[in-house]
Amino acid sequence: MDDLSQTPRRFSPRRLLSLLEIDRPVFYAILLRVWQLLAGAGTIVLMTQFFNGETQGYYYTFASLVAMQTFFELGLNIVVINVCSHEWARLELDATGAIRGEASARSRLISLGRMLFRWYGLASVLFIVVVSCVGYYFLNQQPDVGVAWRAPWLVLAIASGLLLWTLPFNAVLEGCNQVATVNRFRLIQAVVANIAVWTVMIIGGGLWAAVAATTARLACDLYLLLLHYRRFFAPFFRPAGEARISWREEVWPLQWRLAVGGVFSYFAFFLLTPVMISYHGAVVAGQMGMTWTVVTAIQAAAMAWVQTRAPRFGMLIQERKYTELDPLFRRVTMFSVVAMILASAAFWLLLYELNANSFRVAARLLDLKSTGVFLLAASVQLLANSLVYYVRAHKQEPFLVVSVVSNCLVGLSVWRLGSWYGPSGAAIGLLATHTLFTLPAHWVIWKACRRERHA
Repeated sequence: MDDLSQTPRRFSPRRLLSLLEIDRPVFYAILLRVWQLLAGAGTIVLMTQFFNGETQGYYYTFASLVAMQTFFELGLNIVVINVCSHEWARLELDATGAIRGEASARSRLISLGRMLFRWYGLASVLFIVVVSCVGYYFLNQQPDVGVAWRAPWLVLAIASGLLLWTLPFNAVLEGCNQVATVNRFRLIQAVVANIAVWTVMIIGGGLWAAVAATTARLACDLYLLLLHYRRFFAPFFRPAGEARISWREEVWPLQWRLAVGGVFSYFAFFLLTPVMISYHGAVVAGQMGMTWTVVTAIQAAAMAWVQTRAPRFGMLIQERKYTELDPLFRRVTMFSVVAMILASAAFWLLLYELNANSFRVAARLLDLKSTGVFLLAASVQLLANSLVYYVRAHKQEPFLVVSVVSNCLVGLSVWRLGSWYGPSGAAIGLLATHTLFTLPAHWVIWKACRRERHA
């Protein structure tokens, strides 16, 4: 009789996903990024048909200006995920979707949610007023190229301010280990937003396409928070119990560091397109914006392995299961890096073929050299960001000085080299900063934090 214990396991997709460290949250996150890449290709094709180069430049400049929300959220979104994950270690959802578990942890979680409601309500109002005026002034300084941007910009600023208000409640859900559901809704949100963009483009709506995308995302967020998770958030409309999270002692020590770093991070991620439109015109800005959108989408997809594990990292740290934490971190980081390399190579080869065969869409993207350098810079940055997720899961933020210096160096190099040499100069500045400073500094801090916390 055969020894059944020696029978090899049959291959199955589920087992393959397990070997690749792809669980439901990672699966939906990757599927979201894949959709964004495919939808981005569709958007590029439609832009070549319905947008001229100048309109494309304004479209991506809008996105860079809206990204000034980092000046208003002040790092609180990241803090929320880490703080909630420590409380959720003692809580869970019941069959109806309501929160159950230790009364003190439940009360502390509710107190945090009520605090966020007030904080982001004020931040949203300030965002609408300040960003709409700053963006209007900046765009009004550019040469008139016949693009109707004023009305779409003002409506977009209002819609983006309302969308900012929903941001922390998504973070609460992520911190409470609802990452799979949140990522699934983000996928739905992305599909709806892309359909809205494409529809407006096709009917000749021009820059109103950006407004349509933001409005669609806002509608999906409201459905998720007010309907799908209504039982989860119901207790947040009533005062919390005696046990409460102290903003001064538990949130602020981490938040102020993230807030300062977040303000400077704008220069590392969103300064590229405004620099290009200011020094090289709307057409180059459109090429820069479209290429950078693809690069950051690839980076975000690869980062899914690490990012979706942040709540799990926090729960393992709360339970002091470091022997389980470290192997998990090493595995998911390895998969993130490999995924980034493979996806970057695939995109660069695709761009090479588009240029070799003189496809019109290639003219809407940057040249091969600049794109390749940007992909290398994003790969180095991904590894540095993985170390950050590990450390922040300990509710620590020792990266403040490094983050400020790194982002200032990035902003300075993008501004100077970008203004002199265009996208290729900005790409070289970005790669040099991340390779020579950001990654080595993050590695030293990670080593020190790990040694101290695990002692």
